[in-house]
Amino acid sequence: MTNSTIPILPEMTEIWQETLNWQPNQQQQQQFQQLYELILLGNQQLNLTRITEPQEFWEKHLWDSLRGIAPQGKFIPSLSENAAIIDIGTGAGFPGLPVGIAIPNSTITLVDSTRKKINFINESLKELTLINAKTCIDRAEEIGHHPQHRKTYDIALIRAVGNAAVCAEYTLPLLKTGGLAIIYRGNWTQEETKSLQNPVNQLGGVIELIDEFTTPLTQSIRHCIQLRKVVNTPPNFPRAIGIPTQNPL
Repeated sequence: MTNSTIPILPEMTEIWQETLNWQPNQQQQQQFQQLYELILLGNQQLNLTRITEPQEFWEKHLWDSLRGIAPQGKFIPSLSENAAIIDIGTGAGFPGLPVGIAIPNSTITLVDSTRKKINFINESLKELTLINAKTCIDRAEEIGHHPQHRKTYDIALIRAVGNAAVCAEYTLPLLKTGGLAIIYRGNWTQEETKSLQNPVNQLGGVIELIDEFTTPLTQSIRHCIQLRKVVNTPPNFPRAIGIPTQNPL
């Protein structure tokens, strides 16, 4: 599909190395470029993302997705051990697709309730030959009660979905005890940390880390909130569809 009209993503090898202690190999760089092209093409039918300029796409979709799994500048150790990862409300496939490309020995489940977006991701997985990823059309409130998903994952990712207490309610039931939920945010305040403590506690977790960082190109401040699951989530969570958003814990 590459032709002269398709922009080429920047490689940014040095930035990858400096910020994440990692850089994509040739195949991964090719897959990032392919993903970019698939998004540009998909955007013609679906409203996938407004971020289409190559450098912006690199920073806000690729780098940001991977920075979430690399606190303190290196990938979370459990990722090297065939981690089971779930991405809730994946939309056009972020952060899940870049994570699946970067961590090929993990398995990743991409969840969204919009069929058209999941259809797009399924097509993309074929094009990218990404065999460690699969999709699921479902609502977070439902999937949290399915026996094949509840208490199944090592890492749960959630970006651009609801407030933090809602994100906690969506992710913690899906994690094994000891698993990690990563909530991607822009701004974050100490008040938000305080108000998140009780909901996370109710769901069987603790706030392990508020990871604040600056993006490498635009110098924007971002945060990832890491929640560690320490005991089983009570069986009544997540609550029924719509309740977590209408009435956050």
